Amino acid sequence: MSSNMQHNDSLLRFMTCGSVDDGKSTLIGRLLFDTKTILADTLTQISNTSKKRGMEAVDLSLLTDGLQAEREQGITIDVAYRYFSTGTRKYIIADAPGHEQYTRNMVTAASTANLAIILIDARRGVLTQTRRHSYLAHLVGIQHIIVAVNKMDLVNYDHAIYDKICADYLAFANEIGFAQARDIRFIPMSALNGDMLVDRLDAMPWYSGKTLLEMLEAAPAADVEVDAEFRFPVQYVCRPHASADADLHDFRGFMGRIESGDIAVGDAVTVLPNGYQSKVKAIQIGDLQLQSAQTEQSVTLLLEDEIDTSRGDMIVKSSSHVAPVKQIEAHVCWLSETPLSPARTYVIRHTTRESKAKVGTISYRVDVNTLEQQATTELKMNDIARITFKLAQPLMVDSYSKNRATGAFIVIDESTNNTVGAGMIV
Repeated sequence: MSSNMQHNDSLLRFMTCGSVDDGKSTLIGRLLFDTKTILADTLTQISNTSKKRGMEAVDLSLLTDGLQAEREQGITIDVAYRYFSTGTRKYIIADAPGHEQYTRNMVTAASTANLAIILIDARRGVLTQTRRHSYLAHLVGIQHIIVAVNKMDLVNYDHAIYDKICADYLAFANEIGFAQARDIRFIPMSALNGDMLVDRLDAMPWYSGKTLLEMLEAAPAADVEVDAEFRFPVQYVCRPHASADADLHDFRGFMGRIESGDIAVGDAVTVLPNGYQSKVKAIQIGDLQLQSAQTEQSVTLLLEDEIDTSRGDMIVKSSSHVAPVKQIEAHVCWLSETPLSPARTYVIRHTTRESKAKVGTISYRVDVNTLEQQATTELKMNDIARITFKLAQPLMVDSYSKNRATGAFIVIDESTNNTVGAGMIV
């Protein structure tokens, strides 16, 4: 990845995407097989199935075939998650569907990924699906892209074909402003033979870069490169009135998860949307007292002053530049079979806070195949559009590119309580 990548033994979430026959299932199967993650009984099972089908080698794509059967039954969010680990790090793979009608499912998979592997069939080059998947990865803020030119064995490991695909992809990435904002790596491979995934075989001596697993081992974990400001949405206010312990009668703890940044005892904080100010008196996890805490820790904060705070408020550092807003502009992926209607009232759920909302304007709908911006007055399932919402209650938001946690929201149908849209604030 980028030159400042450090070895990291934490969890890496990544997704694989590509057209139907680009070899995603074989790639995932090969990674699981070569990292010795497959249980012996599973290996025996797929070996027997491969033999029944008249294949000489084990068909590793069978490891994800259960998912394909599920897809045929019409499962809603049909993203398969696979887990594996090496001696240094743990991984979660999201296998995203390739077809346009599953755009909402790919957005679901991409929303938690830190890295995307975009597969390209060496025989077919950069396709419409390649462009669509790259755009969606760009939209949901995935910083690291590995473009895996697969099936090199079917083009006789031709260096010139690989170079042309890399040049074509970079030209497209520059066209949508993707290349400047993302860290893009290229790798030639044969998932079927295991070439350049975990092992470096002899067929491509002209490629001297890292194998796929070496790239994954070196990739940064979530948000380690982003110096995001402290954001603490309050989930619960703890007031243990019933306790017999006299020390707890005045206890007032604000419980929640640190979505970004860090906090220490003594830091000056502001509670939004009211704007009350105080200092952090104590940080607790259960009975454990901490001097500081950071992103993804669930903690209880105690403040020096009695402040009227409730669920849905957000605690930030007083030096922060966030302010409550009553209008947001966002890219929205519509998830529901019922179209979005500007006449209806929806509920926006953002971190621990909810607000009723009306559609202000629909600036444009994106054709995810051509990336063309089209005028529209409604959204259908799988559509992506740029929309403004007018809010009844103020929200404390950041742009999605700066902070995934406070830059994202979901849209809920007021009458059915179904989640009908997912938004990324501009």
